[in-house]
Amino acid sequence: MKSRRSFVAINILYGPSISLSRPKAGFLGRSTSFPSFLRSDPVLPEAVSYRAFANNGWEGQQLAVAVGVVPGQKEPNVERNVEILAAQNGVDRRARNEASKLAAKRRKLNDDEELPIYATKFSKEEIEAEERQPKRKVAVMIGYSGSGYKGMQINHHEKTIEGDLFAALVAAGAISKANADDPKKSSFVRCARTDRGVHAAGNIVSLKMIIQNPDIVSRINDKLSPQIRIWGFERTNGTFNAYYMCDSRIYEYLIPTHCFLPPHPDTFLGRNMAELAEEGGDEGYQDRQRDVCTYWKETEENYIKPYLETLEPELRARVENILHEPDAKSTMTLLKVDSETGIDGIDPAEAQGPSNVENEKFEQEIPDSNTDLGASPLDAQDQKLAHSSNGTSAKESSALEEALRNLKNVIVTAKKAYRIHPNRLARVRSTLSRYVGTHNFHNYTVSKTHHDPSAKRVIKSFTTGDSPIIINDTEWLSLKVHGQSFMMHQIRKMVTMAAMVVRCGCHEGRMQDSYMEDKLSIPKAPSLGLLLERPVFDSYNKKNAVGSDAGRGMLDFGKYEKEMAEFKQREIYERIFREEERDHRFHTFFSALDNLKSPNLLFLSSVGIPASRRLLRSESGGEKPETVVADEDFPSSEDEETGQGDEG
Repeated sequence: MKSRRSFVAINILYGPSISLSRPKAGFLGRSTSFPSFLRSDPVLPEAVSYRAFANNGWEGQQLAVAVGVVPGQKEPNVERNVEILAAQNGVDRRARNEASKLAAKRRKLNDDEELPIYATKFSKEEIEAEERQPKRKVAVMIGYSGSGYKGMQINHHEKTIEGDLFAALVAAGAISKANADDPKKSSFVRCARTDRGVHAAGNIVSLKMIIQNPDIVSRINDKLSPQIRIWGFERTNGTFNAYYMCDSRIYEYLIPTHCFLPPHPDTFLGRNMAELAEEGGDEGYQDRQRDVCTYWKETEENYIKPYLETLEPELRARVENILHEPDAKSTMTLLKVDSETGIDGIDPAEAQGPSNVENEKFEQEIPDSNTDLGASPLDAQDQKLAHSSNGTSAKESSALEEALRNLKNVIVTAKKAYRIHPNRLARVRSTLSRYVGTHNFHNYTVSKTHHDPSAKRVIKSFTTGDSPIIINDTEWLSLKVHGQSFMMHQIRKMVTMAAMVVRCGCHEGRMQDSYMEDKLSIPKAPSLGLLLERPVFDSYNKKNAVGSDAGRGMLDFGKYEKEMAEFKQREIYERIFREEERDHRFHTFFSALDNLKSPNLLFLSSVGIPASRRLLRSESGGEKPETVVADEDFPSSEDEETGQGDEG
């Protein structure tokens, strides 16, 4: 139907509200009741003009929206598209929510709303036949491995932890058939939201649940994947809200110690760090890098050179030529966000680097399904050369590809053999301690400015394990952060910032600079290593649980310590170690940052933020470095400090 590709021109004016009728019978194939602030007048057979009168500050704006079938719509839905348009163009939150509720009610009355993947629709007869049972407000304690899920937060069209949990609660009879199509009917609230690929040993959701069956926990677990477990539940008072009543949260991040190695001196970042240290007269730079000053030289002699000597002279020359000079765009291709594994990239910045004026953040996912998950910059450059029209035979290209893959494996092997020096471990701990206290973390999340009060967060502690552990020949370090609340991507950006300060031999004072008004581009570390250890409810336990005569107990994960430890080892730790062994995501992430030909990360040098403002000229052609648009920090569907969520 041709009209499905028509456009609706919307002229928004300030004025009183009036009811509207459809402009043309049969235009959308069904009777439509438009929001009360729209009035329609047909203009052309294939286009309709809607003159809107609303007291919402849109006066004079000229907007357009496609009247087309979008995913999830069986037919064009003008009213839904108008709602989307309203949300995108500044309507106040109260008006937007009211419009959304009214639209949802209309869709429900018209029976045209698509059922979310987590919902179960029962017939009226089935609902009426079900025996009514009392529901009690409870806090359900859960754990999960986030691999393969699109995060914790429920999503209409994506596989999420909450979606599977809600479906299991319905299937086990913990939620009635009448409430099986909408979690809100059961007052379903999460304590902490985690992003795609992020795990949790302990998390809590609050809801009204049917708990008469003494085996309800085991029945729910029988309906769940082994990746999700319910540890138990506790009765709470009727006003309990898992998000608002949580005092603080404790996260753990597992990271290989080779991530604290300095950039190779021949990479863009390594070369500039040394040059800018000399330029800035930073006498402490060499001292801060003393324990690793010979690492790359020894790696060249003991790992890289012996392998290169096995290659034919011509092939060896080609490999050496691209070893530390990958193309910037090809490098960034490797930092795509995979739909299941969540390999993440670097926040973009303009070529000019940060300034005191807020830079616009252009962050988008770089799709490239042809790039292997565990690829390195060598692989990307190899693909570029192998497919170029330079007359290279297929046989020669194949040999080059194999040589680069083997060399990447050699470098990974060398990194796995690294064991962190006590002095470097002390630097890591000292750097992490700079986060403790109340600071402005606007550079550690998305869509927040330095002047936004919600960017100020309290970090109670940020520590490392007593000593690293060795798994699959790789040395790992456990980082634990305890804070009141966290913004989107905050912890992963904090991990990267601390790692880069140590790697680049940067003075720890640069941490303080990141809390200032300058806009810095801080990458977010892979989601693979992040897990929510547990939320803390000390205030609730003290005021409402202890000594209560209503059967309410303390919200304490301690009673499930044994089960949680086994689950963490089997479903989280071993999965992290196994996936890193297979894909080398940390190696890929930091190698790509080292080779990124852009001044965006040069604020980590001895010169500091002014270095990132320069337009450094590339050695090859004296051109400006490329502006790299990287993976998207997708905005949350709920407000970060008032929504029911946290870090991911």
